Amino acid sequence: MKIAIGADHAGFAYKDLIKKLIKELGNDVEDFGTHSAESVDYPDFAHPVAESVEKKNNDLGILICGSANGVAMTANKHPRIRAAICWTDELAELARQHNNANILCIPARFISQEVTKAIVEKFLTTEFEGGRHERRVDKISC
Repeated sequence: MKIAIGADHAGFAYKDLIKKLIKELGNDVEDFGTHSAESVDYPDFAHPVAESVEKKNNDLGILICGSANGVAMTANKHPRIRAAICWTDELAELARQHNNANILCIPARFISQEVTKAIVEKFLTTEFEGGRHERRVDKISC
């Protein structure tokens, strides 16, 4: 798979850790920035990641900011994006299985790097179950 990744200044420290894990799991990664811990505006990174997933240039996306709220709100403005805030690997698994989430949003200020790695691995290795969930997912977009 090809994974899009983006972060603001609060998520910058986690981005390289996640990129390394993505590659270890046998996936490619496209980095949309930021490239330092200098203060930036999260929509400048969330929109390009969401667009790349929406246009199928990347299979899935990962966004990281302090609370994950800002990047999730931004990404979910895109009609074909289902961005999920996850702070446990169980939530990441359910987001993929039941909601067919295509962007993972990580709250870097609230979870450890070890928890982050478990969340990312679960998100990237879990498949959508379809079935009754597909009917529900089909009703999400306006």
